[in-house]
Amino acid sequence: MRTTLPHRIAVLGGGESGVGAALLAAHRGIKVFLSEGKNLSDPFRAQLEAAKVDFEEGSHSLEQLLRAEAVVKSPGISPNHPIVQAIKQAGIPLWSDIEWFYRNCPSHAKIAAITGSNGKTTTTAWLGHILRQAGANVQVGGNIGIGAGRLLLEPDADIYVLEVSSYQLEDCPTFKPDVAVLTNITPDHLDRYGSLEAYAETKFAIAQHQSADDAFVFYGEDPVSRRYLERVAASLYPIYTTMPTELPVQGATPIPPKYLIRTSNSDMTIDELALQGKHNTFNALAAGLSARLLQVRDEAIRESLAHFEGLPHRMEAVAHVGGIHFVNDSKATNVNSTYYALESMKTPTVLILGGVDKGNDYSELYGLVEKKVKAIVAMGTDNSKIAAAFEGRVHLLAETASMEQAVRMAYQLASKGDTVLLSPCCASFDLFENYEDRGSQFKACVRAL
Repeated sequence: MRTTLPHRIAVLGGGESGVGAALLAAHRGIKVFLSEGKNLSDPFRAQLEAAKVDFEEGSHSLEQLLRAEAVVKSPGISPNHPIVQAIKQAGIPLWSDIEWFYRNCPSHAKIAAITGSNGKTTTTAWLGHILRQAGANVQVGGNIGIGAGRLLLEPDADIYVLEVSSYQLEDCPTFKPDVAVLTNITPDHLDRYGSLEAYAETKFAIAQHQSADDAFVFYGEDPVSRRYLERVAASLYPIYTTMPTELPVQGATPIPPKYLIRTSNSDMTIDELALQGKHNTFNALAAGLSARLLQVRDEAIRESLAHFEGLPHRMEAVAHVGGIHFVNDSKATNVNSTYYALESMKTPTVLILGGVDKGNDYSELYGLVEKKVKAIVAMGTDNSKIAAAFEGRVHLLAETASMEQAVRMAYQLASKGDTVLLSPCCASFDLFENYEDRGSQFKACVRAL
């Protein structure tokens, strides 16, 4: 462990991250109380009971929470929540589940943490794939799959690879990854942060405690990221998806027809990447560069970069029905993600959009929509903003209120040779449990046609 742990903590929120944090505390012999304002899921309730964790659901008992020496806050809870404000006013340390993980993490282990508006899940999974293929003792989780706390319930790993959201970076007073990756910064979660600047500030918290011995990997072509580099003390490793006028001393870049990765003035080249597209070039190079910084052999990196199969719900080919190609990109929860998806389209496209708007500026999509999209199917409880944004910019726009309706409507609007693309540009919580549920329903509805 990297620090002395408290004797009593509270956990605010009973989702995957919160329950994982509570189970970790119980595993360490720390008195823990979990508070969930809604109802716990049956599996989570059973896990807490089995671990003899005290908990409440359906409300928050402030008195109980204020007895804690520290409070671990689940990322989905707003920093403006009255309970959160009361905890802060009481002077009780407030930590994210990532901070709690870090304080419990074995001191010998290396940590690679990946954040950004787009590509962090693919980059995290790809880096984990490289490390596993190389035979490393690695655990992968955080904002992807297994909550960070649960990773430490298993035997100690030598490397932990974490996907980290901006929400998780809000309360990290000591978290310091050995390798930090920032994929990019584009407008996202503006409903929470209010401005791009505030959002960027939170993203850069991933590097706030790094030193010169650590590595900061970033997109060298991202103008927003570059504005904040002066505050980064770590060694900088820029990545370019197009060949720059001058090769970086360290970092990664295409050198057609190959790719170059440079660390400590030592070069390696890569011949082939498994996933295509500009955004996946970054994901691949970020994963490969991070693996090299973690001392993985060049040949193992080359092999893994050439044979990664990608992830569900990220430009996932689903089926051909009646000559129409259906693609599941449910993970696209912001404008930039949908932009990348449309950019890769080679055939006329029927685009399914909609969900919980996070302050989206749809104007960034206008050029691609006018060029590539023959129809938009809006899917959500409130489609008014999408309808207003794209009126007159697409030949057909239909409004639906369920996945089944959306898929059937898209099928009717598409012709043989077209692509139906689910790339919602929005969060999923109006109609679905999460983006995975949304993508799974899409696939089921397509297969039912």
